Amino acid sequence: MSECPPASGAVNAVLFDFGGVITESPFEAFNRYEDRIGIPRDTIRQINATNPDTNAWARLERSEVSVEEFAELFEAEAAGRGHELSGTQVLGCLSGGLRPQMVRALEILAARLPVGCITNNVRTGHGTGMARDAAAAAAIAEVMKLFRVVIESSVVGLRKPDPRIYELACAELGIDPACTAYLDDLGINCKPAAAMGMAAIKVTDPDAALGELEALVGFELR
Repeated sequence: MSECPPASGAVNAVLFDFGGVITESPFEAFNRYEDRIGIPRDTIRQINATNPDTNAWARLERSEVSVEEFAELFEAEAAGRGHELSGTQVLGCLSGGLRPQMVRALEILAARLPVGCITNNVRTGHGTGMARDAAAAAAIAEVMKLFRVVIESSVVGLRKPDPRIYELACAELGIDPACTAYLDDLGINCKPAAAMGMAAIKVTDPDAALGELEALVGFELR
């Protein structure tokens, strides 16, 4: 069993997902778009969960197709399920607002522990966080500076839940998975982290997730 260097808690490094953890979940924006055009909620999530390694979404996150190609492929996938959707509109749903309590926790952590980010993102919008405007991109860029390492699927050509992207993050940050906490809003992305020995926290309620993380690091984050 791996032995972690001395620290105040059970872990001494933290890896974060970005969208849905540091920012509000894009799934909320997906639902608003679905409501607006009159199709069942979670239709977009269902499309993206079909053939999850080879569908339009996966290929865009690995930068294998352009935004324009994605829109055409995604719209064809939607049409195959009997829905008329705009790939461009879907991409516009991706960037949520920053969660202040998560940003504060990240600031506290960054002063004491190695922290990194693993994000499945696409080359659209402004910056790493795919912001809709330059002002939002600037705010996200400031938050990104708190991470010692940021691994972007669109840059490295790997995407969660591929175990290799977690291994890459740990190697670049120089951390032991057995001594690391990992936060993500998707259970499917938490599983590979847990399999590597990380303490995986699924973020549904941000405050509850921070409570779990505080117990692991051994100090307050709020």
